[in-house]
Amino acid sequence: MPRNGEILSGWGRFAPRFSRTETPRAANVSFIPEAGSIARGNGRAYGDSAVGTAVTIDMRRLNRMISFDPGTGQLVAEAGVILGDVIDAFLPRGWFPYVTPGTKFVSLGGAIAADVHGKNHHRDGSFGSFVDWIDLLDATGTVRRASPTENSDLFEWTVGGMGLTGIILRAAIRLRPVESAWIVQTTLPAPDLDAAMAAFEEGYEATYSVAWIDCLASGDNLGRSLVMTGEHAKAHELGNDRRSDPLRAPSKRKHTVPFDAPGFALNRFSVKAFNALYWAKGRRAPREDVVDWDSYFYPLDAILGWNRIYGRQGFLQFQCVLPLEASKSGLTALLRETAAAGQGSFLAVLKRFGAQESRISFPMEGYTLALDFPATPRALRLLDRLDAITLDHGGRFYLAKDARLDPSVLHAADPRADAFRAMRKAEGLTGRFASGQSERLNL
Repeated sequence: MPRNGEILSGWGRFAPRFSRTETPRAANVSFIPEAGSIARGNGRAYGDSAVGTAVTIDMRRLNRMISFDPGTGQLVAEAGVILGDVIDAFLPRGWFPYVTPGTKFVSLGGAIAADVHGKNHHRDGSFGSFVDWIDLLDATGTVRRASPTENSDLFEWTVGGMGLTGIILRAAIRLRPVESAWIVQTTLPAPDLDAAMAAFEEGYEATYSVAWIDCLASGDNLGRSLVMTGEHAKAHELGNDRRSDPLRAPSKRKHTVPFDAPGFALNRFSVKAFNALYWAKGRRAPREDVVDWDSYFYPLDAILGWNRIYGRQGFLQFQCVLPLEASKSGLTALLRETAAAGQGSFLAVLKRFGAQESRISFPMEGYTLALDFPATPRALRLLDRLDAITLDHGGRFYLAKDARLDPSVLHAADPRADAFRAMRKAEGLTGRFASGQSERLNL
């Protein structure tokens, strides 16, 4: 395999490090991974989970879609295939991913390794719920097939295991049939956190639900949100101009952030002004509208290189999930702390999770809050306080977004991490597959 070396980081561009890189290209890959190896897809994990301590395996050349069964919706593809390419190929045929994160630029291998979730977790679960099998290269160079019924322990540790059980080479995933490329979106302005949570619970039967939340609002406005539910539009629900070709949505012009924004651009005042404008715009928006799939699922993908908005120092994302019974008190404490600190995030997102039992994956029944902050010493201190609040309320943390969590916090929040570490040691995986994150978090 061709090899090189470069400075790598996650999408947050925080704490980059040097790693040697290798690029497998053959359709049937088989090799013994070197110590300190980790697979890397399209680099959309926010932190250091896809940067090897010694070697990073760049999977982007393994990007073939191998077969598709229209009877079941099963797609067999290599791990480097990008989710957006799947949509481009299959939405015109009436198929869409069952689960998608907030970006379509994630690889299939990365989606499985992080067990990504979407706006429909409360109804459909996470990405792994729609993975039929995985071909995994293990520490000995053997390719093993794992599924819910074959090598099931390996399958369960791999889905959400952040690439630390081996290198995902191929997978079979299921797509859902859809009649159109459009989403019927309902926008519900919620003046405070109580109203936002009530909207989620009342709209539980909606296929998709998500909220933008104003994390700088305080007092009576604490937690004010725009809750947006969505359904795949049926062909007959579209206007005449769209009904003739319901599976085609207009292509959009992409915008690019051409340079790193100055560090002072995102501050309490600019974020507060943005949030106020966004809230006002959302309150005036039509209660129900029909929007294209790209706008509903991937609004940030329209801005290429949006991570440069945070400046050269990069940014950090905090994402936790709180158990249902502690969600209201925990969210209140998190939002109060964030508002008081003035470290507001204009990309604050709230979602409702359904129940999920998993060996290692992030979701559990409750509410998940995601916040972005410029990577500054003040933000790091705030994140430590948000960690403590999460621990106090029985929550846990999303490793696909983490770039700075302390190992003691992770292991206190999620006892499964100790079992994961013990399994890796017993299977001889600890030294073979290692990322900056696994090293930092003692996994």
